[in-house]
Amino acid sequence: MTAPLSSPAAGLSRLDELMALYARAGFARVEPPVLQPADAFLDLSGEELRRLMFLTSDAEGHELCLRPDITLPVCRHYLESGAAVPADFAYLGPVFRSNAPGGEFLQGGLESFGRTDREAADAEVMALGLETAALWGVVDPVIRLGDVGLFAALMEALALPPGWRRRLTKDFARAGDLGADLAALRHKPDANGVSGHAGVLSALAGSDPEAAHALVTDLLSIAGISTVAGRTVSEIAERFLEQAASGAAEGLPSETVAVLEGWLAIEGEPDGAAARLRALAREAGLDLGAALDSFEQRTHFLAAQGVDVGRVRFAAAFGRPLDYYTGMVFELHPMSGTSADVEPPLVAGGRYDGLLARLGAASAIPAVGFAVWPARLAALEAAR
Repeated sequence: MTAPLSSPAAGLSRLDELMALYARAGFARVEPPVLQPADAFLDLSGEELRRLMFLTSDAEGHELCLRPDITLPVCRHYLESGAAVPADFAYLGPVFRSNAPGGEFLQGGLESFGRTDREAADAEVMALGLETAALWGVVDPVIRLGDVGLFAALMEALALPPGWRRRLTKDFARAGDLGADLAALRHKPDANGVSGHAGVLSALAGSDPEAAHALVTDLLSIAGISTVAGRTVSEIAERFLEQAASGAAEGLPSETVAVLEGWLAIEGEPDGAAARLRALAREAGLDLGAALDSFEQRTHFLAAQGVDVGRVRFAAAFGRPLDYYTGMVFELHPMSGTSADVEPPLVAGGRYDGLLARLGAASAIPAVGFAVWPARLAALEAAR
């Protein structure tokens, strides 16, 4: 259970109190090395993050980086410890990105590994995120909530082709991209639309991903194409192959598109949103009972943690721009007139049960956590 809200103790800085808060909640502080293998960051975040990273290599030619984030290093720490039992870790330290003033900024946060009571763990982590903001006097933040797991359950229930499922799931985290996908499907219903390059897409579909990527990249380079609308040749090739995988020359049934659009339009406080999601699933003949039961159970645990769930702003279309999330995602924003869609979060995180397996674990390990940006909180406190 999380510790109760408290004012910073006399003589302690905000950062000291932050670490004390996490220690009281049972999170042991870890300090992963600043220099990290670059492969995991690049595999999970792609070329967009590469442009912001400080990269180097060791004597054997392995690519290294100054850590651009601390979640992955903490995951590595847990795996290197054996990952035999559940463990909770907290951290505070610099991360390095070229778009930050001076090339670095401070990031804190916590990660909880191995707990099988997922809904209770989600609620405790979100409550700790709210306590984190409260240390700087932000007691009424905008609480944005989404659920990648619910969307994944919808994809499964709709029995979408694997390619479309991968594409829509990937774009779920990208602001605007999923809406563009559905808009394109609206103009290309069922299997009647054929694009000008449908033959090429069909030839590439099902081919070896690495070989196909190399082929498309070579063809673009031969044609003298280096960038289009800010995208690199590699990114253009990746998007083209996504279209091949999804069967982009074909659409989806209009009824399926309507269900997707109706689902993604649902938002509001969690209980009311859950009722509307259940009604939509029932009308569409979709079995989403287990996923929605989990969603509602987490809401009950949030209330038990003292969170005013009426203030939580759930949106079925809300995701975070990292593809390793598998369940709850949330962000805390300052209560202001600025749209939360453009204002960076103060605290943000969620559940990522599949990430440790992608980093080398023998099987999926339950995991949930968040990051906090102290400079953003301090700026708000100074402005009051």
